[in-house]
Amino acid sequence: MIAPIARSAAVALLVALAPAAARAQTVKVGGVTSVEALTAQEREMLALGNEFARRATETLEKWLAAKEVTPERLFSFLYYPTPNTDPPKFTTDYDKLSDRDILPIQESILARSPAIVFTVTVDKNGYLPTHNQRYSMPLTGNLASDLVNNRTKRIFNDKTGLAAAQNTAPWLVQNYQRDTGETMADLSVPIFVQGKHWGAVRIGYRRLEAR
Repeated sequence: MIAPIARSAAVALLVALAPAAARAQTVKVGGVTSVEALTAQEREMLALGNEFARRATETLEKWLAAKEVTPERLFSFLYYPTPNTDPPKFTTDYDKLSDRDILPIQESILARSPAIVFTVTVDKNGYLPTHNQRYSMPLTGNLASDLVNNRTKRIFNDKTGLAAAQNTAPWLVQNYQRDTGETMADLSVPIFVQGKHWGAVRIGYRRLEAR
């Protein structure tokens, strides 16, 4: 059995996996930047982000209420490495629940605007248990193809990913370049489960208007 990566090793893990790409170029933070200062598209994405975070939070808290996962397991940040994956993939004690319950929420938000590229839920280390269906295609063994088409169950701990995952302000908007080469905007809203910061929802989208 492959041993999980525990929270005590989280810092070492994040440093080891951190890519050089995907640097944030510009940032707007809720509580520092007013909603009125956002563009029309940013306000649209923020409304979707708030809905997304509310539904994701309700789902995680339902898991706890139904005892499908314990608070200790949900907040333990244990990652079980998946053998022979590059970039590395991990499972957790709740990722199957996420595949079942979070995916439909993500897909419904994704469908709300043609400008949206991805909608994901991440823990505060940047772990992404369930990506959108379009980015969860079967692994082929072709690294270039899999990098684009199978992005699920990875830890996105680049500068932009960690900023989104660890931000506790009402919202965060960043411009950045993905590891696939695309330049886009990323809006994130934090998730608090039973009052405790767990992670965030992220909406990646193409800008339709000048900043």
